[in-house]
Amino acid sequence: MSGEVNGPGRDMPEGGAPKENALGGAPAGGQATAAHPWNPRLALLVAATFFMEFLDGTVLTTAIPSIADDFNVAAAGVNITMTAYLMTVAMGIPLSGWLAERLGARRIFCLAIALFTVASLLCAASQDLTMLTLSRILQGAGGAMMVPVGTLVVLRGTPKAELLRATAYLVWPGLLAPVLAPLVGGALTTYLSWHWIFLVNLPLGAAAFLAALRLVPPVTGDRTRRLDWLGLVLTTAGVGALVVGLELASAHPEGPWTLLSVGAGAVALAAAALWMRRAANPLFDLTVFSTRTFRATNTGGFIYRLTISAVPFLLPLMFQEGFGWSPLHAGIMVAAVFIGNIGIKPATTPLIRRFGFKSVLVFASLASASTFALCTLLNPGTPEPLIFVLLVCSGAFRSIGFSAYASVQYADIVPGQLTSANALSATLVQLATGAGIAVGALLLRVFDAAPVLASGLGDVLGAGQGDGGLAAYRGAFLSIALLMLLSTADSLMLHRHAGAEVSRPGPAPAAEPPRRRPA
Repeated sequence: MSGEVNGPGRDMPEGGAPKENALGGAPAGGQATAAHPWNPRLALLVAATFFMEFLDGTVLTTAIPSIADDFNVAAAGVNITMTAYLMTVAMGIPLSGWLAERLGARRIFCLAIALFTVASLLCAASQDLTMLTLSRILQGAGGAMMVPVGTLVVLRGTPKAELLRATAYLVWPGLLAPVLAPLVGGALTTYLSWHWIFLVNLPLGAAAFLAALRLVPPVTGDRTRRLDWLGLVLTTAGVGALVVGLELASAHPEGPWTLLSVGAGAVALAAAALWMRRAANPLFDLTVFSTRTFRATNTGGFIYRLTISAVPFLLPLMFQEGFGWSPLHAGIMVAAVFIGNIGIKPATTPLIRRFGFKSVLVFASLASASTFALCTLLNPGTPEPLIFVLLVCSGAFRSIGFSAYASVQYADIVPGQLTSANALSATLVQLATGAGIAVGALLLRVFDAAPVLASGLGDVLGAGQGDGGLAAYRGAFLSIALLMLLSTADSLMLHRHAGAEVSRPGPAPAAEPPRRRPA
């Protein structure tokens, strides 16, 4: 966000010279709010590109058997295409911030859409697993630039008074894509072929590219901006190792490579943090973590995203393996989460404005934990309307918390820190999503491998003789409910007026955040 984040008319000091722009460099043409005011159509365009990227990260799961048959390979071998995509997206995000600064956000965003669309065509045309994997890497490179640069394009022209509206557009892809992916992938694979999972991106990508040329304001890049090569190498290596480790944890946790990969990733990221605190021109400005509202989004918010990412993974498995439902039956029931997401969306902004970020975050995490705990009581005899209502409520609470975290994280970020905050947040979102699936899979294995613990849990929760096989799922849901309470504890420590400039625009509250007090 440039000077306009403080409200219209505040981006010109008395002398008439424009303030520093959102990227922290010299002011660029077209940056002022007066020239490019808040544009809901631009936010909707960016959200649509996010949806394509998020959906393609998970939609391929249902098509794995069909792809394996076509390529005459084992189904487990096709998983490499998903891992390669997710790893490329996560590893590419750190570089995307520097590219946006160097070449201009508009140019990089349009390039990202074009690259993603062309790569989708190559994926559909793949004749073997190698070509598909390489095409997915190219597609991931486009997705890595669409996620943070698209957000930056929207936030740069959004005054803080409109930040809640802007983020309301930007959060729905992350909420809906994991829920809709099984339905979309299953329908396309069943009634057409797996190739259509990628072919549908062609008209969408072409339309998005043309819309981006028209809607995204041109911004001059800073050609003198240097790249922190060591910070980039350490960060991308660390993120890549963590993504691989999380994928191994969910698929093959018994081998030594999971711990080795996660450990190597953690060491590389720690080294990157130490280096960037000393570097003259670091890849990221890590002082953003000293801003309490941003830190909350990436501590308690990380746990929140992790737990809600585990639910779309656990529910279909429980319905199919524990209840004996068909994949279609399970998919339709999980769609209740989608209904809750959409149904509550018009109310999220009024709720935040009425009660403030702290109260809303505490409520959303406690309510979500309660729905997870109630999932431990489900069994094949539970009336389906009750299950449906529970999942609708879970989706609604998930949407409220997701929207609040997405809005509050930029509430107190100053313009020069926006690029770093945006790229760091996008990277952590990717890691939280992967960690959620990995933790869900790990919990199932833990309770499966501990039948005494699983049986005891089933007795405590009233499991009958006929549904004792559900004990592992009960243990997993109860565990993520307890994990969610860590997010609640973090939110309780927020200042009462945290993010008030965004949630309640107007006169500042009596108690200012510490960052805004005079030195």
